[in-house]
Amino acid sequence: MKTGLKIAIGGDHAGFEYKQAIIEALAGNEVKDFGPFSDASCDYPDFAHPVALSVESGDFDFGIVICGSGNGVAITANKHQGIRAAICWNEELAERARSHNDANILSLPARHIPLDLAKKITEIFLETAFEDGRHADRVNKIAC
Repeated sequence: MKTGLKIAIGGDHAGFEYKQAIIEALAGNEVKDFGPFSDASCDYPDFAHPVALSVESGDFDFGIVICGSGNGVAITANKHQGIRAAICWNEELAERARSHNDANILSLPARHIPLDLAKKITEIFLETAFEDGRHADRVNKIAC
């Protein structure tokens, strides 16, 4: 997996186990865990907002948010200007989210994909460069 990145990570109780395993897989990167810190029931916005803020501010290169469906954390993160959170449940979506959409936050649906696939998706997301060119024109039209 790519190293030397600054990565913010967070989620909710449904994503806790995957979050812990992905943090381990991110060895060699600076990782900030915004929680939760157990699998006790919690509210995903409490953790997705700080991840999004840390990427939005430029303090971190990328964010990873994880909940049961990936939807709640992605919706929350995408409320922030400059955030492009993409829900990815396969390798191709992870590649396209980065190469075509310049996504800066990966959203994983822990209840719908196996952990090994979540790790592979994370690796592809972090290693794929934005293609720029015609895609940059489209990405620049996203902001309101």
